[in-house]
Amino acid sequence: MTVGVALIGAGVISDTYLENLTRFPDVRVLAVSDLDTERAAAQAARFGIGGGATAVADVLADPAVEVVVNLTVPAAHVDVGLAALEAGKHVWTEKPLALDRQSARKLLDSARERGLRVAGAPDTVLGAAFQTVRRAVAAGRIGEPRTAVAQFLSEGPERWHPAPEFLFRFGGGPLLDMGPYYLSDLVLLFGPVERVTATGSRARDSRTIGSGPRAGTVFPVTVLTTVTALIEFAGGGTAALVLSFDSALPRAGVEVVGTRGTAVLPDPNRFDGPTRLHLLDHPEPADLPARGHPASRGTGVLELARSIRAGVPERASGELAYHVLDVLLSIEESIAAGQAVLVASTAEIPPPLPPGWDPYARTL
Repeated sequence: MTVGVALIGAGVISDTYLENLTRFPDVRVLAVSDLDTERAAAQAARFGIGGGATAVADVLADPAVEVVVNLTVPAAHVDVGLAALEAGKHVWTEKPLALDRQSARKLLDSARERGLRVAGAPDTVLGAAFQTVRRAVAAGRIGEPRTAVAQFLSEGPERWHPAPEFLFRFGGGPLLDMGPYYLSDLVLLFGPVERVTATGSRARDSRTIGSGPRAGTVFPVTVLTTVTALIEFAGGGTAALVLSFDSALPRAGVEVVGTRGTAVLPDPNRFDGPTRLHLLDHPEPADLPARGHPASRGTGVLELARSIRAGVPERASGELAYHVLDVLLSIEESIAAGQAVLVASTAEIPPPLPPGWDPYARTL
């Protein structure tokens, strides 16, 4: 039996979710809801979801909706998630899980008390590219992972995003906007984080919207726009992380150094792309093509739905998302205090997807 899902939030990111979810036979998109009812109605019409825009109250009251896909702005993630849980729905939430630990724990505890599930982005870690990396590292292709360099450098999303203000105030910035992609990759390769030491800065106090109907609008910046962190893992190993909205030279990627070689990973914000292996006993680098399914955002919703039906843990779990959030908040605290901060949480590292996992197969 297919799993009924509904989207709350019809912004830019809903395009890719709907493109994928409406093609997965194991789930059925029943509704799209947004405070902007015209935008929700347009998305529903574009993707053939009946009835146009659906009020949030009607989504939560619909017994056919089993999973709420929470694509609201970060400040609304917990409130929307709690309302969905109270209505008896499982929740998939975009990143970050919450903006503080107390709210995140309230969300996860509420789910546990009700026998429901909360899972969360990024589901890039379920894409073919990163799943290929996980298998290669587990197979010892680069030996034992010892350290990593992860960096995201860009001019900032105001260049292309038509309403970017939320990315430059509390809950945004490169740390909470892009950090989940990079930290999730690192945690799944090295295990939970034990300690962080960080510094940060803000290059400009205002930004200008560069596209869309509000192009030319100037808005204030209240968060750090460059963050540098040293990450120490509980099981051994370290990573250097740089995240910036201040660079005129865009860069994105993760390099993992092991005892036998180095793996240059694809962009953590993508689901595809090869991994380049530089091995100590081979003079020429080799590309490792991504092997696995071709789907992108929405894959985590499907994996959650299948896991619910099978009665097994989902891979992009709320506890994993909580640990990543805890690390990100610890980085903020390290910057503010000017000293290292211990990370209190931990997380179970899920197994990779089976190599033949197919989102386009009907399994339910």
